[in-house]
Amino acid sequence: MKGKATKNPIFAFTTWIRRQPPKMKAFLVTISGMAALLFLRMVVEDHNNLFVAAETVHALGTFVLIYKLTKEKACAGLSLKSQELTAIFLAVRLYCSFVMEYDIHTLLDTATLGTTLWIIYMIRFKLRSTYTHDKDNLGIQYVVIPCAVLSLFIHPTTSHLLFNRICWAFCVYLEAISVLPQLRLMQNIQIIEPFTAHYVFALGVARFFSCAHWIIQVFDTRGRLLTALGYGLWPCFVLLSEIVQTSILADFCYYYVKK
Repeated sequence: MKGKATKNPIFAFTTWIRRQPPKMKAFLVTISGMAALLFLRMVVEDHNNLFVAAETVHALGTFVLIYKLTKEKACAGLSLKSQELTAIFLAVRLYCSFVMEYDIHTLLDTATLGTTLWIIYMIRFKLRSTYTHDKDNLGIQYVVIPCAVLSLFIHPTTSHLLFNRICWAFCVYLEAISVLPQLRLMQNIQIIEPFTAHYVFALGVARFFSCAHWIIQVFDTRGRLLTALGYGLWPCFVLLSEIVQTSILADFCYYYVKK
């Protein structure tokens, strides 16, 4: 059996990857990402569908958590603080969606917010005895306050009300780093529960689709998309937020593959 395993090309390739130095691994990840972006650009006709796909995958990941909580009656390994941060940015984004634009994203965000609030309720009240409170120790104030302050200074320069533009920027920044408490919890416990692993992998896929949407749109419009978003630092910070969140979730995906 061992001889057959070593002849397996997939096994041989993954073994070769593990043996590479960090710089080579980073290079391979970069090349793979560029190849995936090129593939999506060729096969997806309406690139706005990538953003819809991102929100759909996020919603599916949330349903995975619901299945976990109802089946196992336990929430060990799941960060309540990440779920609370997710609820905050979804609620703010829904407000912005209602007052600034109403489309399919509004419906998807409504469904995701509803399921996220249910998860928070289950962790706080029904399954509190299984919640690893001592390991979920990244204070949400260290995430929310910097995002709020940054949104006051760097926000869209569109014709909407200033308050709405600040809210828009706040939900973009908060979404980018809302997964940090979950990452901290996973690092603390060093054991990745299967359903949680599926959830964070879904988040990683969702963020990749979202990041791909923005990058492809920028190239297709030859930079005009950045002008449509406004002027100043805001367009750059939108792209930076997507890249930061994708990078953070790449670490989540490492845990998933390892599991």
